[in-house]
Amino acid sequence: MVNSSSCRTRNAVRRGALGLALALPLLTTLPVRAQAETDSDQSSEEQIQLEDALTGETNAPQSAPQSVEVEEFEGAQEAPVAAENEITEQPRVLITEVMIEGIDGHPEQERLELAAYDAMTVRPGSRVTRDELKVDLEAIYATGWFSDVRIEPVNGPLGVQLVVQVAPNPVLTKVELLPEDNEIPPQVIEDAFSSDYGRTLNLSELQLRMKELQTWYSNEGYALARVTGPTRVGPDGVVELKVVVGTVAGVEVQFLNKDGETTNEKGEPIKGKTKPWVVTREISIKPGEAFNRNQLEGDIKRLYGTSLFSDVKVTLKPVAGNPSEVNIVLGIVEQSTGSLSGGLGYSQSQGVFGQIQLQDSNLFGRAWNIALNLTYGQFGGLANFTFTDPWIKGDSHRTSFRTSIFLSREVPQVFQSQDKGDIVTVTDYEDNNSSRAYDINNTRNPAGRKFDNVDDASNLFPEDSWFDYEGDTVVLQRVGGNVIFARPLNGGDPYKNAPWQILVGMNVQNVRPINFEGDSRIFATPNKRDKNDIPNENIICIAYNCASENNLAGLRLAATYNSLNDPRNPTSGNFFSFGTEQFLSVGENSPTFNRVKASYTQFFPVNWLKIAKGCRPKPGEKLNCPQSIGLQVKAGSIVGDLPPYEAFCLGGSNSVRGWFDCDLAVGRSYGEATLEYRFPLISIFAGELFVDAGTDFGSQNNVPGKPGKLLKKPGSGFSIGTGVIVTTPVGPLRLEVASQDFTGEWRFNLGVGWKF
Repeated sequence: MVNSSSCRTRNAVRRGALGLALALPLLTTLPVRAQAETDSDQSSEEQIQLEDALTGETNAPQSAPQSVEVEEFEGAQEAPVAAENEITEQPRVLITEVMIEGIDGHPEQERLELAAYDAMTVRPGSRVTRDELKVDLEAIYATGWFSDVRIEPVNGPLGVQLVVQVAPNPVLTKVELLPEDNEIPPQVIEDAFSSDYGRTLNLSELQLRMKELQTWYSNEGYALARVTGPTRVGPDGVVELKVVVGTVAGVEVQFLNKDGETTNEKGEPIKGKTKPWVVTREISIKPGEAFNRNQLEGDIKRLYGTSLFSDVKVTLKPVAGNPSEVNIVLGIVEQSTGSLSGGLGYSQSQGVFGQIQLQDSNLFGRAWNIALNLTYGQFGGLANFTFTDPWIKGDSHRTSFRTSIFLSREVPQVFQSQDKGDIVTVTDYEDNNSSRAYDINNTRNPAGRKFDNVDDASNLFPEDSWFDYEGDTVVLQRVGGNVIFARPLNGGDPYKNAPWQILVGMNVQNVRPINFEGDSRIFATPNKRDKNDIPNENIICIAYNCASENNLAGLRLAATYNSLNDPRNPTSGNFFSFGTEQFLSVGENSPTFNRVKASYTQFFPVNWLKIAKGCRPKPGEKLNCPQSIGLQVKAGSIVGDLPPYEAFCLGGSNSVRGWFDCDLAVGRSYGEATLEYRFPLISIFAGELFVDAGTDFGSQNNVPGKPGKLLKKPGSGFSIGTGVIVTTPVGPLRLEVASQDFTGEWRFNLGVGWKF
């Protein structure tokens, strides 16, 4: 019988033995050989022969090992039945009882007993050979519950009894992965084995849990990682597993031609322009660290993001003598980084303009970017030379550096209005504190005649104010430069995704108010005059301190936070920026003032309109319907000695779109808000619906000269509109139409890039 506490198994075995006993009288009619085989009074000689037929190396049961190394464990699973020379036919022996021993008092006795018994094909009443018992022995091992199994035939009253001596595995208490630097979080191990703790260790189930760990390594990108073992099973239930993660021995750079070949037609290695350290610094996996496929893919994306390479091929080269280490070989195909481009364009601030740009984005192979940009248009011209180092060599924070030198002549929109005229220059002016000023070139003045200059008129009529009207458009000439350092707040990890970034910089510039001929012009007045005289207060100084030039020297500090999901067309996330710029006096005509600006943008994903095909995917197709509600709020203020040309402008394609540039307000402070719905249409076309609003908070009168008041700019307003966006190689192109305060006046706008 089965020696256990299991009633079900015990009863089954008992029924098998009793059935055999009751059948004995019926076997007398069988041939003598068969009768003899079933007779309970077998001779001792016959019994010895039966035992010999079953006995191999299974006679002496072994105690369960206290600590099992992997080599010993595998050896223990060899069937203890010795192999015999090949024979034609092995004798069969009648089995009357099967008894499971070695698990008395075990907390999981019933489970283990059933596992052993159910794994066997031998049952009471079976006639078996030694090879068949070997199969059962291996089957019991295969259950995974036992560290040792032995089968011993014992002479019984009805025939041969089989005693299956088992040594159960210990109760699992802990699983350890060695070495400790195995990259896997302890919680992952806990989650995989928590249901097995407190239960008898099952080696088959252990292998399944090991596969779960292997899957985790694969999903996390550790493509070379292997989990093996167990290397040790302790009597206290502690199981040790071995992990070989796979490490990087080094990173090699190999330059390729456009055909992907490493050598030229002479068999010489391809030489690249780019310094190898420019390539390797973008690789976050360092020698000695675990190889991670996902991490490497991110590194390759960064390499492409430099715009220096047209193709990057990755090869893993095993290290000789150490199969757990690999060298990462990067096959680099460089692309042309020098360019000469030009074109024609239109903007509402510059009108029609032409542009020529000379650029090299990989100067001296160091990824330095230099560019010379020349722009000339209807409302001004610009010559700008810039130098950029996207990552200062050796800096662990990935700090970038940018400097520029510029010369520009522009018509400032502060002094312009599409609907209300503009402010034009005055050649000369003398303020004698009168209420009105008179034109020296008109006879309708207190003198009744013309004067050659303002001084003559002022000397003869000192009680009056005089001016010499010219009528040329105000032009500002700026000459200067700036230096900017930008650093992501990544804690010294240049590869860490850092939403926060800080910027520190300084700029200096010389500003001169002139006319189109380049002559200095200090004063200006509105060009819409009914008479030869105007209110004295309407003649304004173009620059600070009524000087012929201003020197501006400023220090800038800014911070940004960016969690947008897409830099080009975001549908979720937010963007926040805050900056302050302090201008310091460096001379008599150098103003001191502070400018503060802040902006917040939030995107909310929606799926309302389903015009585009990607918004109506078929079964099995991926949804491709980028649409969102965008909200932006901006505000700023200036404190101190404000030059009028530095005031905030409201209105235009990147402001309140129902007004032309600067036509809504020119203020010392401002606030703007935009609510915009973006949705895809067909192909490269998308649509938008928007509401814009802005206000100067009544600060137009606080700007020196009050240009906004002179041009009768409203100061606050809102607009609604719609537009079509066309995706082009240079970015989104916006074609918009917007109203002014529901007045029925619609303005068409052409802009490049999203408003925000």
